[in-house]
Amino acid sequence: MRIAQVPPLYEAVPPKFYGGTERVVAHLTDALVELGHEVTLFASAEAQTKARLVSVRDQAIRLDPATLKSDLAAHITQLTEVRRRAAEFDVIHFHTDMMHFPFFEATPGKTLTTLHGRLDLKDLPDVYRRWRQFPLVSISDDQRRPIPFANWAGTVHHGMSAELYQPSYEPGDYLAFLGRISPEKRPDRAIAIAKRLGMRLKIAAKVDAADLRYYQEKIEPLILSEPLVEYIGEIGDAEKSAFLGGAAALLFPIDWPEPFGLVMIEAMACGTPVVAYACGSVPEVIEDGVTGYIVHDEDQAVTAVTRAMGLNRREVRRRFEHRFSATAMARRYLDLYADASASAPPNVALAAANG
Repeated sequence: MRIAQVPPLYEAVPPKFYGGTERVVAHLTDALVELGHEVTLFASAEAQTKARLVSVRDQAIRLDPATLKSDLAAHITQLTEVRRRAAEFDVIHFHTDMMHFPFFEATPGKTLTTLHGRLDLKDLPDVYRRWRQFPLVSISDDQRRPIPFANWAGTVHHGMSAELYQPSYEPGDYLAFLGRISPEKRPDRAIAIAKRLGMRLKIAAKVDAADLRYYQEKIEPLILSEPLVEYIGEIGDAEKSAFLGGAAALLFPIDWPEPFGLVMIEAMACGTPVVAYACGSVPEVIEDGVTGYIVHDEDQAVTAVTRAMGLNRREVRRRFEHRFSATAMARRYLDLYADASASAPPNVALAAANG
């Protein structure tokens, strides 16, 4: 198939550090190429990909040192280029939320849109009612709850390249927290769990500008007052195997409807079990008693960490390969692409729509 991948332009593809959506797009794109498909990626110039790259910006927005820049203008330029070349593809896979809807109203059947974020926001229901002709993909069944009426084509759980992560089959002597420091991620819970267990906790996480006050007022004092806790900062893919593989368990003590939680499968790829609070997608990702434990409070989490250290880490890795590899994800998307391609209008109609 001839497939276009359209990610947001905020991070590089794949990201240098944090960035879930762009990371998934990178792994999906490469897996589709490896499966023999003709893939075009519309991204910023520093993208590393096995696909054909169409550069629509000189660099990712977050990496751009320019003080004055327009996220909206960058994405409009990207979508205009995709629309201009739409006739070249059997299916156009968008990862840009709803931004492309007005651009492709004439040919929604040729598109597939994966929604990567939370959907319980005030203004979203009106958008997905207004443009119900666009087929959507959820990244977990739980993600759909705020807009069950939307035009859902399927659910595809995220996947990652198995080759990127080197598993460790002996449990380490510390707990890991990876991702972003924010109120909904609850690093304070992770610190409390580690403190009760008397175990070291290593925190590898970014602090967004929006969360800086939360970090300074709520989390930094906990880190400074607890010698068992070490704040490492933001890490990239090259460092994750050692960080996650060296841990006894990953703590995922979230307090929000997490649409997926990529860090859970990254830990599983390293053979590391996950202790996660039962929010959002967690029950769909973690197999309780196999790849980790699902808990509801701090007492359960403390008990679960001890139990998780006895899990078979080879089986944790095997379950990742079976359920969450990039190839498994790509095959699930190919089924949806086939449906979209079968219902799409002929390219003549597309050319007319493009003017």
